[in-house]
Order: sequence, then structure tokens, then C-alpha cells
Amino acid sequence: MQTSFYDYLMTRRNPLDHGAVAEFANNAFFDQSFPKHTNDFATLSQYLEENAGYLPTMTIFDAAWQQYLAAMN
Repeated sequence: MQTSFYDYLMTRRNPLDHGAVAEFANNAFFDQSFPKHTNDFATLSQYLEENAGYLPTMTIFDAAWQQYLAAMN
């Protein structure tokens, strides 16, 4: 069974790390509506574009997505 993007992202959480992906992970942790059980790029992208005011640019999601794909291979 493949790990969901959210589960992967939670491995990147670190309150002491102020890098873009760590900040994204830290904020996603507190987002009660985040689609936690999917690894579908389109679903995640649409959700973040419409609902994630804590994500200043989608390039951060793109970077995290690439890291996720690399980790799953």
C-alpha cells in the first residue's frame, strides 16, 4: 500500500525548520480539511489552490510532490 501524500508530508514536519516544505508540513498538520487519504495530484492541487491560505505559492507544493514521488520509488 502506497503512503498518502499527507502521511509523507508529516515526515517533513519540524517546528524548528523554517524551510518552505517544513513550513508547509507544519501548517498542513493544523488544516482539519486537508485531504489526508489521497495521493492524487489533481485532487491535492485543487484543494490547496482553493483552501490553503497558508501556502504562499504552489511551487512549494510542487517541490514537496517531487520529493514525495522520489521517496515512493
